[in-house]
Amino acid sequence: MVAVLKSVPVIRSMTERDLPQILTIENESYPFPWTEGIFTDCLRVDYECVLMEVDKAICAYSVFSVAAEECHILNLCVSKTFRGQGLSRSMLEYVFGRAKEMDANFIYLEVRPTNLIAINLYLSFGFEEIARRRQYYPAINGREDALMLARSID
Repeated sequence: MVAVLKSVPVIRSMTERDLPQILTIENESYPFPWTEGIFTDCLRVDYECVLMEVDKAICAYSVFSVAAEECHILNLCVSKTFRGQGLSRSMLEYVFGRAKEMDANFIYLEVRPTNLIAINLYLSFGFEEIARRRQYYPAINGREDALMLARSID
């Protein structure tokens, strides 16, 4: 069931207090989700960890790092309850803006070749495939490749 947005989503920094909601979304979204420890480590090393919320409900989040004029998107996820309303596009626009503010020239990410919705989103933003990491992700029947995508920040 999709929840229709009744107010404008707000993007803010993620905190450890948000992790229970984040982990619920992560676990419902992926067969091999990030653990609490991974999120905690990302917060501890000062990666950009942000979330989007509406009326105190977390509807999306992203984790990315910016260093040496490069932005690496490590995780971008929208709750199943809020999908189909352009939130992933809004979150990606936010990431681009922050990366630009932090003097990044390029954005990189990896995505499963089976995640066609995400691939179509990234291609619509001008990402291009630059490589393939063989057997990168765990999968139900072994391992799955990762498509490496990149684009410059205009």
